Amino acid sequence: MWTNTCCSHPLDDFDMEKVEHNQLGVKAAASRKLEHELGIPQTQTPLDQYQYLTRIHYLAPSNGMWGEHEVDYILFMTADVDLTPNVNEIRAHKYVDKTELQAMFQESGNLFTPWFKLIARDFLFGWWDELYKRKDSEGRINAASLAGLVDGSKVVRMV
Repeated sequence: MWTNTCCSHPLDDFDMEKVEHNQLGVKAAASRKLEHELGIPQTQTPLDQYQYLTRIHYLAPSNGMWGEHEVDYILFMTADVDLTPNVNEIRAHKYVDKTELQAMFQESGNLFTPWFKLIARDFLFGWWDELYKRKDSEGRINAASLAGLVDGSKVVRMV
């Protein structure tokens, strides 16, 4: 299934991943998972470069026995990174622009994770537009420009 870049899943084994202040634990977990899943060195994903947007609460039943019921933090980062995908974690990857992703959603053969469909439907495409509107004076895109776009103090329930 196609999905977002990574899911962080903070672990109790790592003290840094327990830090709730400024979402530092979630950011540390995201950096760890980006290295694990996509081979992006943690030195290329410094915690102060993540832009926290919001949290979502969703429920996605699966086969009747298993499903998902989570609160997910949404983080953005803009960076040039080295990518060495872990073949035990992902089958394929691709960079897409907004139009291509919208077309992928329309293709019947593409499957997407339930949370990614919800995020894209309700937030992602608008955030994408806003990110491009907020380019700096030299035309660069920076995820930090999205600070304050969303009230990140609330958990958004998604259905």
